[in-house]
Amino acid sequence: MSAIKIGVITASDRASAGIYEDISGVAIQDTMKEYLTSDFEIVYRCIPDVQKTLEQTMKELCDEEGCCLVVTTGGTGPALRDVTPEATENVCNKMMPGFGELMRQVSLQYVPTAILSRQTAGIRGKSLIINLPGKPKSIRECLDAVFPAVPYCIDLLEGPFLECNEAVIQPFRPKQK
Repeated sequence: MSAIKIGVITASDRASAGIYEDISGVAIQDTMKEYLTSDFEIVYRCIPDVQKTLEQTMKELCDEEGCCLVVTTGGTGPALRDVTPEATENVCNKMMPGFGELMRQVSLQYVPTAILSRQTAGIRGKSLIINLPGKPKSIRECLDAVFPAVPYCIDLLEGPFLECNEAVIQPFRPKQK
């Protein structure tokens, strides 16, 4: 078992019920495999859009599974069932609003409805939680935008050193003095 664990949570009533395939969760996993050269393990959960279940799952992946990074998909829009940002805010001790700001800015280049997205990010203990939109194309656009800051954020949280495939994504780490 690898020391580095990355959590992937899909919040979807229909995918969790088996009504359709979870292509969004798969898109995140595939992107992580492209980005990272470090040996890592994906801890995957596909759950309904229920705030309490989301909160419990985030806590489990951070506190029990020891994931340094938890990436969610789904539940970030304005619909009544969209509660992922609320769950994230409830389980985090620090919010990282720059992630959501950048993701919306990037998404606005493609669709005017990006202003309806409420994705955010936060820190729970030594784990970074990032909320992504639900469409695979949008997931990749958003991850391409924010991921260069993720390895350094994990460093600052005293997490594992994430090595990246720099032909695919270039992490930014400040030069050491």
